[in-house]
Amino acid sequence: MLSRAAESLYWMGRSMERAEDIARLLDVTYEFTLEVPPQEAVHAWWPLVETLGHAQAFGEEPESVSAERVIEFLLWDPANPSAVVTCIRQARENARSARKQISTEMWEHLNRGYFMVKDVDRVEVRRAPHRFLDEIRNLSQAFQGITAATMMHGEPYEFIQLGTCIERASETVYALRMKHAAIMATSEGSPSEYRHLFALLKSCSAFEPFRRTHASQLQFWRMAQHLLQSNEFPRAVLFCLRRCLSAVEMIGGSGAHALLGSASLRLAPTGLEAPHRAFGRKRVINVWWGGRGGNADLMLLLGWRTATSARSSSTVSSATSNACCAR
Repeated sequence: MLSRAAESLYWMGRSMERAEDIARLLDVTYEFTLEVPPQEAVHAWWPLVETLGHAQAFGEEPESVSAERVIEFLLWDPANPSAVVTCIRQARENARSARKQISTEMWEHLNRGYFMVKDVDRVEVRRAPHRFLDEIRNLSQAFQGITAATMMHGEPYEFIQLGTCIERASETVYALRMKHAAIMATSEGSPSEYRHLFALLKSCSAFEPFRRTHASQLQFWRMAQHLLQSNEFPRAVLFCLRRCLSAVEMIGGSGAHALLGSASLRLAPTGLEAPHRAFGRKRVINVWWGGRGGNADLMLLLGWRTATSARSSSTVSSATSNACCAR
């Protein structure tokens, strides 16, 4: 398989997942601001911009941030290379480049989605964004279902899954880091803390799966453990890394396999430390997935292992593009 086609498939999957995840973060933040006092709502938007790595491109001071400006920036601002509309356009262009590798149903669905976001009434979206954000999520999730149902599950399919799962794990870490800071600023057991805990779960589509597993045990360390180390929840970081490892085994990239395997082992529960100590409310979870542009390095700095050590697995995305594609 040509590396050019493999790269297009990888970024097609990753761009669609990114569009969905940013839309979900926006929707959850918008819903959160409707439920809290106005003085708290005005501070909910800047952490979203900052955590996603867009503080410099956004070009405004935190004190002057408004809901309308953040929504516009994350949805379609040309200054934002990861805007939702840009991601869908890039996914369509990558699909065009790999047209022989994908099904007609996939191409038609992406094409319809592109024109849907291109022709949307932006004034109406700024006023009431929920419906449009819901349509973005449905677009991405339907695309994943169509892909699974209509495409041969060979190497091209695995490159799509690789891009999807790397981006999915990345967004889970972003949501966890963003809400961790907000939760630390609340009183334990307060209504404000519970609002942030619920928002964290909803940001990762984890509300129902977590409640089914842990019932009413709404502690931050349990949520962090679920989002990082679950083997069953499809948006958990460990689940995604292991799915990436499976894809790389199918594709045959030894360099990426070693890096992903090492990261999975380091993130997996070891039994050496009690979960409430590893993910305690006042312990900073130093998990970072570096960079949003280009081939982002995978950086999992598991700060709860020791107080000072911080390890990194470098160039996972680069390895998947180079070690896997160039065969």
